[in-house]
Amino acid sequence: MRHTLSVLVEDEAGVLSRIAGLFARRGFNIESLAVGAAEQGGVSRITMVVPGNDQVIEQLTKQLYKLINVLKVQDITEVPCVERELMLLKVNATSTTRSEILEIAQIFRARIVDVAENSVIVEVVGDPGKMVAIMQVLQKFGLREVARTGKIALTRESGVNTEYLKVVEAKA
Repeated sequence: MRHTLSVLVEDEAGVLSRIAGLFARRGFNIESLAVGAAEQGGVSRITMVVPGNDQVIEQLTKQLYKLINVLKVQDITEVPCVERELMLLKVNATSTTRSEILEIAQIFRARIVDVAENSVIVEVVGDPGKMVAIMQVLQKFGLREVARTGKIALTRESGVNTEYLKVVEAKA
């Protein structure tokens, strides 16, 4: 199972390196990683996606807390969250396929951010499932390059679980 961890750390040089080293020493992979300034000055939020069962994640959490610059670790996998990711796709495009690519981008609420003679760059923002879906649809044109940020997430204060709502709507 994949777990999403939200880690607040002091914004100091080497913190990310120490966290990555902790994972590497224990043989754990980080599938997705995003780091940025948090709401409080001098604090950064690291959002990471790591594979493992609950026991593994609990052990990693304990190990993270042992690092001096780690302030808070939260497994937000089962917590209602807003999750987003950014992806840029460079897609092969000819004069005949460009309009179809533009229509697909509009359906996914993506934007064309660059147009060249033989390609376009599409910017997509959304949940990770949206990223996979648009990549599958655009695959037939030929993907030249793909760049993705890691997933970022914040817990919902409202407590509304949109994943649960999707399941309820699908059954209706």
